[in-house]
Formats: sequence, structure tokens, C-alpha cells
Amino acid sequence: MSDDTILETRKLTKEFKGFVAVSEVDLKVRRGTIHALIGPNGAGKTTCFNLLTKFLAPTRGQILFEGHDITAESPSHIARRGVIRSFQISSVFPHLTVLENVRVALQRSLRTSFHFWRPERSLDGLNERALALLQEVDLSPYAGVTAVELSYGRKRALEIATTLAMNPKLMLLDEPTQGMGLEDVDRTRALIKKVAADRTVLMVEHNMSVVSSIADTITVLQRGATLAEGPYEVVSRDPAVIEAYMGTAQTALAGAH
Repeated sequence: MSDDTILETRKLTKEFKGFVAVSEVDLKVRRGTIHALIGPNGAGKTTCFNLLTKFLAPTRGQILFEGHDITAESPSHIARRGVIRSFQISSVFPHLTVLENVRVALQRSLRTSFHFWRPERSLDGLNERALALLQEVDLSPYAGVTAVELSYGRKRALEIATTLAMNPKLMLLDEPTQGMGLEDVDRTRALIKKVAADRTVLMVEHNMSVVSSIADTITVLQRGATLAEGPYEVVSRDPAVIEAYMGTAQTALAGAH
């Protein structure tokens, strides 16, 4: 495993009672890049994410992170190594303020989450770092706003802030622009590019305009197996990829140039 590879899978496979959801996937994510997993519905993208974070155990194959075999490790151990994931559905605390949401995430990273005897003011020392994270995701003006009042796009930005609070070495973003309008998509695209400047991002994303504009490397999955890999300009012209997408997705591939 070379120094510039932060995550690698070797013949990663997941079977469900005879159905092969992920089939011998060899994946290499380079440090400091944005790597996108794309593919038609049912291609195995989210299952692959679930394997990487150990929400699912692989049937066979290996997962290596920074040269360490983490295949048998628990989700909590993998998170402590710095592999932090966001989900398709926004998962913030709706009735806490934006600042309080980030403070909770910071408190988790300090491992004081269950110190119930400590007064709330003991968290005030986290405010400076929390505000810095909010500034990084352009949410500073909303620090005192209850999360439920945010637009969908800004809730996703808050989720990215809470992910950053865990000090990730590798951020896994699962469909970060799903369900967004054009304005929120553009904002989220810029945000991912911004936070990835000194981090590594692996993302599952359907929006080809987002993928084409920010991903350094793209892996295309089909029926759980790797169909193609490379920069967008190469992958989008691959006849096998075009055939796999067909129809509307083919148009999307061509239109994202």
C-alpha cells in the first residue's frame, strides 16, 4: 500500500443468500483527493459504503486504511481511526441550535459525551472551535438558529460540520446532494470542494454535474462490480459506462461536460 493511498479494498465481496451485492471490488483512494462512486441504481454503492464502515461485514476480501487491515474492526474502532461517514438522510438534532449540534459532535470527539454530572457551561470551551467549523461551512450567521428551521441544503451543510468536528482523515459522503434544488446543489458542491482542500473525500453521488466538476477519480460500479475507473473525462466516454447508464443517465453523462 503506497503512502499516497489512504484506503484500499482487495477483492471486497458481499453476498446475501446467494445474491452478490458487491463483487471483488478493488478500490484505491488517494490521500487528499475527492473520489466518487457512481453507478445505476442497485449497483452496490451504498452497500460498499456499509462495508467500509463495517455496518455490514464482508463475505470475503480485505479493507486497509493507512496500511492497517481493518476488515475485522468494529464501526466504533474504524471511526476512531478517522473514517467518518454522513448518510443519505440528514441526521442532525432538530431541536438544538446549529451551534449546539456542532458542540455535541465535538464533545463526542473528546469522549465526554456521558459525563452527565458536568454543567452545560462546561461545554462553552468548545464554542470557539464550533464557530470555526460553522464558518468553514458558511453557517456562522445561523449559529443560534434551531436546526429544524434550516433549509434542507443548510441541514446537509450542518451535517458536514458535525462530520468535520470528528476530525476525519477520510470523509464518506453518501448522496450529499440528494433531494436538493439547484441552488442548494451548487452551494453543497462548493462546500465539498472547500472542505476537501486538505482532506480526503469518498462520495456516492448521482448528480453527474457535481461529480464531473469536483471528483478527481471516479469508480463506476455495475451489479456490484467495478466497471470503469479514472478521471471523469475518460470514464464518461467509456462505451461500457454509456451502455450501463442508458437513456436519461447517458444524457446526463454527456450533458455534464
